[in-house]
Amino acid sequence: MLMLDLPSVGDFMVSFVFTASVFVSGVSDSGMSAMVLPFSIFKLILFTCWVYLCLYLVQYVEFSLLVPKKFKTVGKIGTLLTGPICLLLFVVIKAAIRASESGLGMAETIKGQLTELFSNIKGAKIFESRDDGKLTIFDSSGRDISEILTHGKSGGKSPTLKLTEQIIGNALDDRATDILIDPKDGSTYTVRYRVDGVLKVVYDLDTDVCKSVINSIKAVSDMDIADKRRPQDGSFRAQRGGFKVSFRVASAGVIHGEKLSVRVLGRDASQFRLDTIGLSKKQQLMLQRAVEKPSGMILICGPTGSGKTTTMYALLNEIDLNTRNVITVEDPVEYSLPNASQIEINPKADITFAKSLRSILRQDPDVICIGEIRDEETAKIALQASQTGHLVLATIHSNSNAATLLRLMDLGVSQMLLASGLDVIISQRLLRRLCDNCKIKAKLTDSQIHEFRRKKINYHGILDARGCEHCNDTGYYERTAICDILTLNNKLKDTIANSESFIVQLRKVGDKKGQSNMKKQALKKIVGGLTNLKELHRVLG
Repeated sequence: MLMLDLPSVGDFMVSFVFTASVFVSGVSDSGMSAMVLPFSIFKLILFTCWVYLCLYLVQYVEFSLLVPKKFKTVGKIGTLLTGPICLLLFVVIKAAIRASESGLGMAETIKGQLTELFSNIKGAKIFESRDDGKLTIFDSSGRDISEILTHGKSGGKSPTLKLTEQIIGNALDDRATDILIDPKDGSTYTVRYRVDGVLKVVYDLDTDVCKSVINSIKAVSDMDIADKRRPQDGSFRAQRGGFKVSFRVASAGVIHGEKLSVRVLGRDASQFRLDTIGLSKKQQLMLQRAVEKPSGMILICGPTGSGKTTTMYALLNEIDLNTRNVITVEDPVEYSLPNASQIEINPKADITFAKSLRSILRQDPDVICIGEIRDEETAKIALQASQTGHLVLATIHSNSNAATLLRLMDLGVSQMLLASGLDVIISQRLLRRLCDNCKIKAKLTDSQIHEFRRKKINYHGILDARGCEHCNDTGYYERTAICDILTLNNKLKDTIANSESFIVQLRKVGDKKGQSNMKKQALKKIVGGLTNLKELHRVLG
């Protein structure tokens, strides 16, 4: 759908008033102050503001959930005639609805509505075009996708290319981390985005149309478009305005056709900080002290999609990259980190984690960052490096701190090496944050209220998801981390190294304390209105 790319109303009014004042002052300064203009500057400003506000309201009606689809045309005409009066009506109606649903007072709700409205006008957030700048897609060598698909021949963009750019561009707009294209049945394909860890269907496409899109992505990713059964890997890049991003592509033959998974990579890592990812003040202090040490190993664990890489980059951002030699080895490199040497694993070129680590140790590193520990050799090299004057950061797939210790021993790491090399284990999960624009007071059941009262927990600040334009009607926007941090002190290290019964007990009982710690953190965020009970049950059970 075509959307008007309107500048913000506030910016337009300021610039217009400034221009008018300059014109009037210029007339006065030139000695023509007595000249009578054929129109009133004040009336002209009012008229222009009225017209521009009406155009803004037309877009507001187009995307507002308050106006049913069949009445949108009438609503647009009405806004052109009534202008600001209609805007005030929208604010009051929306505030009344939210007040009844959230349980908040009418005055407080109207205040929130006005704040949201003016912030939307200032930043043009509600009606910002999804085509904000030209999207250019190119392969690893820099060739444009249109050149690849047309074999260098000139001509306009094909419908397939336009649809491909739309799918990728909208994924960037929606903050998607993955794009999944797979056959639904023999005649239809679905396109899904993973946003804030949850998949959502965005397109249902005809099979022939979607096959063309898949072929275009495979072509720009340097994959064989003729081979539709054998699993393949590739990559491509895109740029829009000053924003650059990389994509990792994987294909596989499945029933009814071919499946394509596209991972969004290469975004700026500077945005990740320990104080922004959801850690408590105490946890931030613990990790800041850990990365200040010249040697040791910090291991981040969790299931797939639990934010391990984000936390690892947040730790790297606590390090002065100008005074410490930081080298990373990743598969793939997910974020760009200036002043750090980043190595990407490539099994086809025989660039593995173990071989890269052995090479890194000859390059005078202060900090070594390992994207994932997958095998015995990588684990042993990492732990040995942590004992020889290097600070090692790494991630591993496991569900808890206890499971991490067991996983390393199952890989073949001795208890002695584990105890002497490992210093900190971080187990974490991600909860979706409630959208600040639309979260409402939660309707708790009698049993939930009874449980909160029994535990002496103040439940009056608990909120729930609703859905609005800002969050694409999901009720959630971005995520926050909950962590269980285990610091291995000398007593615990000695127990791990020398006690066989400790390992037996660990296998028997697991890490109930760690799970309890994460639930307590999640509950604090729920009581504080950051997330809700549904997220707690979805992530931790």
